[in-house]
Amino acid sequence: MVLIQVEHLQKWYHDIEAVVDVSLQVEQGSCFGLLGPNGAGKTTTMEIIEGIIEPTAGTILYKNQPRSKRFSEEIGIQFQHTSLLNFLSVRETLTSYANLYRRTVDSDWLIERCGLGPILSRRNNKLSGGQRQRLMLALALVNDPLLVFLDEPSTGLDPQSRRYLWSIIEDIKESGKTIIMTTHSMEEAENLCDTIAIMDKGLIIAEGSPENLIATHYSTNTITLPKKSITKRCAGLDLTMQTHGGKVIIKTDEVEKSLSSLISCGVDLSEMSVHSANLEDVFLHLTGRTLRD
Repeated sequence: MVLIQVEHLQKWYHDIEAVVDVSLQVEQGSCFGLLGPNGAGKTTTMEIIEGIIEPTAGTILYKNQPRSKRFSEEIGIQFQHTSLLNFLSVRETLTSYANLYRRTVDSDWLIERCGLGPILSRRNNKLSGGQRQRLMLALALVNDPLLVFLDEPSTGLDPQSRRYLWSIIEDIKESGKTIIMTTHSMEEAENLCDTIAIMDKGLIIAEGSPENLIATHYSTNTITLPKKSITKRCAGLDLTMQTHGGKVIIKTDEVEKSLSSLISCGVDLSEMSVHSANLEDVFLHLTGRTLRD
């Protein structure tokens, strides 16, 4: 079942077109990721879907109907930057947010799952980055939403805190909730998202599962060997070799076949490394390697 359907979304800010033409569908119970370089339009797109800002043009349907008050009651949003009252404790913050809704999730479950038990009495301004992110996620879940929006949920977290947060998000998925998220982390997207839309310059330039995106847009693997290991017999091989310093780089779609060819020429593979194509390769291939501010 399609939970969210977006058709020909556009957004202008004066003479700047932030979102050019975006159409997408989000299946119920899935995790949909929006990826893109800075200024690609992913955050603007998500804020339009959330109902925070109005589109210049386009339609958004929720459960095949225009969004209504019911939509606002059935979503939860974890903002990347949200001001919390410094003088309130974690428990007081959870209670104050819960009082805003008619329907709320079991507070004991929420506290336990988000790992907030040991810090319930701690004031918000005393929280670490990981603790704050877990609190923000708990606030997004306090009304037991059907649809959860996550804006770069693990930004700035250390590896341990990031993995813990991912486990919470996995639990959200397993409970049947739908997630729409933005992220700069390719690893995060590969681990959590069922479908990924890569945006650039206000457009979706590729969409699919992580596996399909890799297979379609960048299936090439990279074999790296010391230059000294390449023998004269390799000259006749049907392999494209590039030399960088003391290394030989071989790009191939058929790793096993390439390795067999190298072995047949007596190449020592003991110092070989193989890099399989991943989502980051796809992202850089589609959007370019130039840093954008």
